[in-house]
Amino acid sequence: MAGVELPDGTREATPQGVPQGGPLSQLLANIALDPLDKELESRGHKFARYADDFIVLVKSANAAKRVLTSLIRYTEGRLQLIVNRAKSRAAPLKQCAFLGYQIGHKGKLVWTEKVQHRFKEKVREWERSGHRVSGGEPREG
Repeated sequence: MAGVELPDGTREATPQGVPQGGPLSQLLANIALDPLDKELESRGHKFARYADDFIVLVKSANAAKRVLTSLIRYTEGRLQLIVNRAKSRAAPLKQCAFLGYQIGHKGKLVWTEKVQHRFKEKVREWERSGHRVSGGEPREG
């Protein structure tokens, strides 16, 4: 059974599909969404896509809403794929995250809070297992 991670971080089993995040999942997303890339290119949009995550850059809030509606219609109608509306939105770039990054103060690329928290947890796990960070001694307790 394939599984899916929900926005709240919990996982739910799904009776069909491939495991989320696996190499086959990314390959299939690239194959299935190649027509979407071509559609975005033909419309002259600036965009970035990695597997099934993508961001489209437009100049105004009205254009963003219009493009989002159009892309949902194209993806669900022409490609016969389901769009997760909970994860899809039209918003200013500074409010968007893409692949764990977002635009921070003065246009600096920064980790999202979720990714930064996950990184800190991994470092703490690593330290608890007796590894050293930056050549120092492992911390107590």
